[in-house]
Amino acid sequence: MTEYIQADELQEKPYDRRLMGRLLRYLKPYKKYVGASMVLLAIESLLELAPPFITKLAIDRYLAPTGDVALDLRYVGLFKVVVVLSVVLLAGFVSSYAHGLMMSVVGQRVMFDMRMQIFKRLQRLDVSFFDRNPVGRLMTRLTNDVETLNEMFTAGVVAIFLDIFTLVGIVVVLVWLNWQLALITFTVLPVLYICAHLFRTKARESYRNVRVRLAALNTFLQENVTGMAVVQVFNRETPQFSRFARLNRNLYDAHIQGVVAHATFYPAVELLSSVAIALIIAFGGLDVIGGAMTFGSLVAFIQYAQRFYRPISDLSEKYNILQSAMASSERIFGILDREPKIVDPAQPATIPDGPSEVVFDHVSFSYHKDAEVLHDVSFRVRPGEKLAIVGYTGAGKTTIISLLSRFYDVEQGQILIDGVDVRNYKLTDLRRHIATVLQDVFLFSGSVAHNIHLGDPSISDERMREVARYINAERFIERLPKKYDEGVGERGSSLSVGERQLLSFARALVYDPKILVLDEATSSVDTETEFLVQDALRKFMAGRTSIVIAHRLSTIRYVDRILVLHKGRVVEEGTHAELLAKGGHYAKLYELQFKDQETQEMVD
Repeated sequence: MTEYIQADELQEKPYDRRLMGRLLRYLKPYKKYVGASMVLLAIESLLELAPPFITKLAIDRYLAPTGDVALDLRYVGLFKVVVVLSVVLLAGFVSSYAHGLMMSVVGQRVMFDMRMQIFKRLQRLDVSFFDRNPVGRLMTRLTNDVETLNEMFTAGVVAIFLDIFTLVGIVVVLVWLNWQLALITFTVLPVLYICAHLFRTKARESYRNVRVRLAALNTFLQENVTGMAVVQVFNRETPQFSRFARLNRNLYDAHIQGVVAHATFYPAVELLSSVAIALIIAFGGLDVIGGAMTFGSLVAFIQYAQRFYRPISDLSEKYNILQSAMASSERIFGILDREPKIVDPAQPATIPDGPSEVVFDHVSFSYHKDAEVLHDVSFRVRPGEKLAIVGYTGAGKTTIISLLSRFYDVEQGQILIDGVDVRNYKLTDLRRHIATVLQDVFLFSGSVAHNIHLGDPSISDERMREVARYINAERFIERLPKKYDEGVGERGSSLSVGERQLLSFARALVYDPKILVLDEATSSVDTETEFLVQDALRKFMAGRTSIVIAHRLSTIRYVDRILVLHKGRVVEEGTHAELLAKGGHYAKLYELQFKDQETQEMVD
């Protein structure tokens, strides 16, 4: 898990012009909304400056004792001031509401677009990418990181202009009202800057720790929820709970670090602003007493000064939103910029009709450097032939079918289908003509029908039912309450192992593939179900090129030829009888399984 945490440590700069430029391009389709929002921000900023000035006019003209204005005129004037102030506040509310609504809609649309792009890119990436990146980490990209960017769009990148406009406007008005008091107001700025700098540092560290530890927690949760049966059957609930408690505590501590930073910074800003207000009252009061300043001007100055510190604290908060968004955007763009290693050729070849020939020509492959899984493997599967591949665990059997479907590309040699390198076929055409049934069956949390046709509109209900009957799957489907519309639960949890296997066979065969690949496909099926499956497979394999990988040698006696792999090399080849007669690796495998079967029968 440490390597995943280290992989998340990417962005340390609080601002990256290149990343920000890419983020702002997501706003381009909604530039009308953004432009209108900017206009509303300018209006809102001007309206923010109006109430203190209106208050000054009300005090100096109508509330302060004066003999120049008649009492009834003072009443009328005060009423007009109240009306104007009410209109200004109402207009400020409307502009703030409209701006907030627009940017929230824009933020949600940007999130929608970004999630679509990420998921589309994930679908194109090769299997090796998912080997190195746990599901929990990728889920964090699609959820938390995208949500962080939404916060930047709705409350950061555009709203920051409101704080800047308001701050500049307040500075101008403060200097215009009384430049000496304005200088007194600005005296606390150096201390405020130091506080803001410390806050940004602590908050940045907190955000970084939160995102790293959240990814680690999500990864742990995904693994444990998926493997809960293993945890329970081995009584590992207590140690796994202890590990979760440590990860949860780490995330809690990271959040508390940010909470402490916020709880310290904002009261500090309030304290500094209170000190500044006290100085303004002291020096401004002397000016009012001496007649150098009106009482209304002092009240307005105090209100402007209070507004002066608010955008400063808001800017510090938006700085942290920006910092977090930069880190999230780099991780998201890290996925979007990753080009798949397995791509279509510039001029793809066409797979001919009829049974296909498969040739492995001096193929070598390794998942990691200096650890080859296949060494100079060569064999041929003739059109319509049924070939079995056997060997001890780790011999490279499953790797062969992964290379055939181009989940990985060979490092040396080539794989040919009908005389053409598989790298010269379009991926969709290649995989459409190869049906693979794995030992570990994966079903989606939809209906039985959906798990057979996978939403392909070209597969009719008649075709689906025909295949289900042919593969003997309809026997258990018809017993389900909703039959083909019955939900299978997450990963097929509501079905037995044998039923899931039968569905996977139906899913593979419904596409009428040219090449059929079975990877330990019947190893988890009970005897009765295995008999049904074997009966269907013998009929379905007729006329199709088939590659069967199995540990249970009793399941492959009907194949035309058997290939024996040992430590990534082809060591034997022939029929079942020929290989037994040789007395080599295959004979030893068969003898071991035969003895195990005899022992089990004696125990029974």
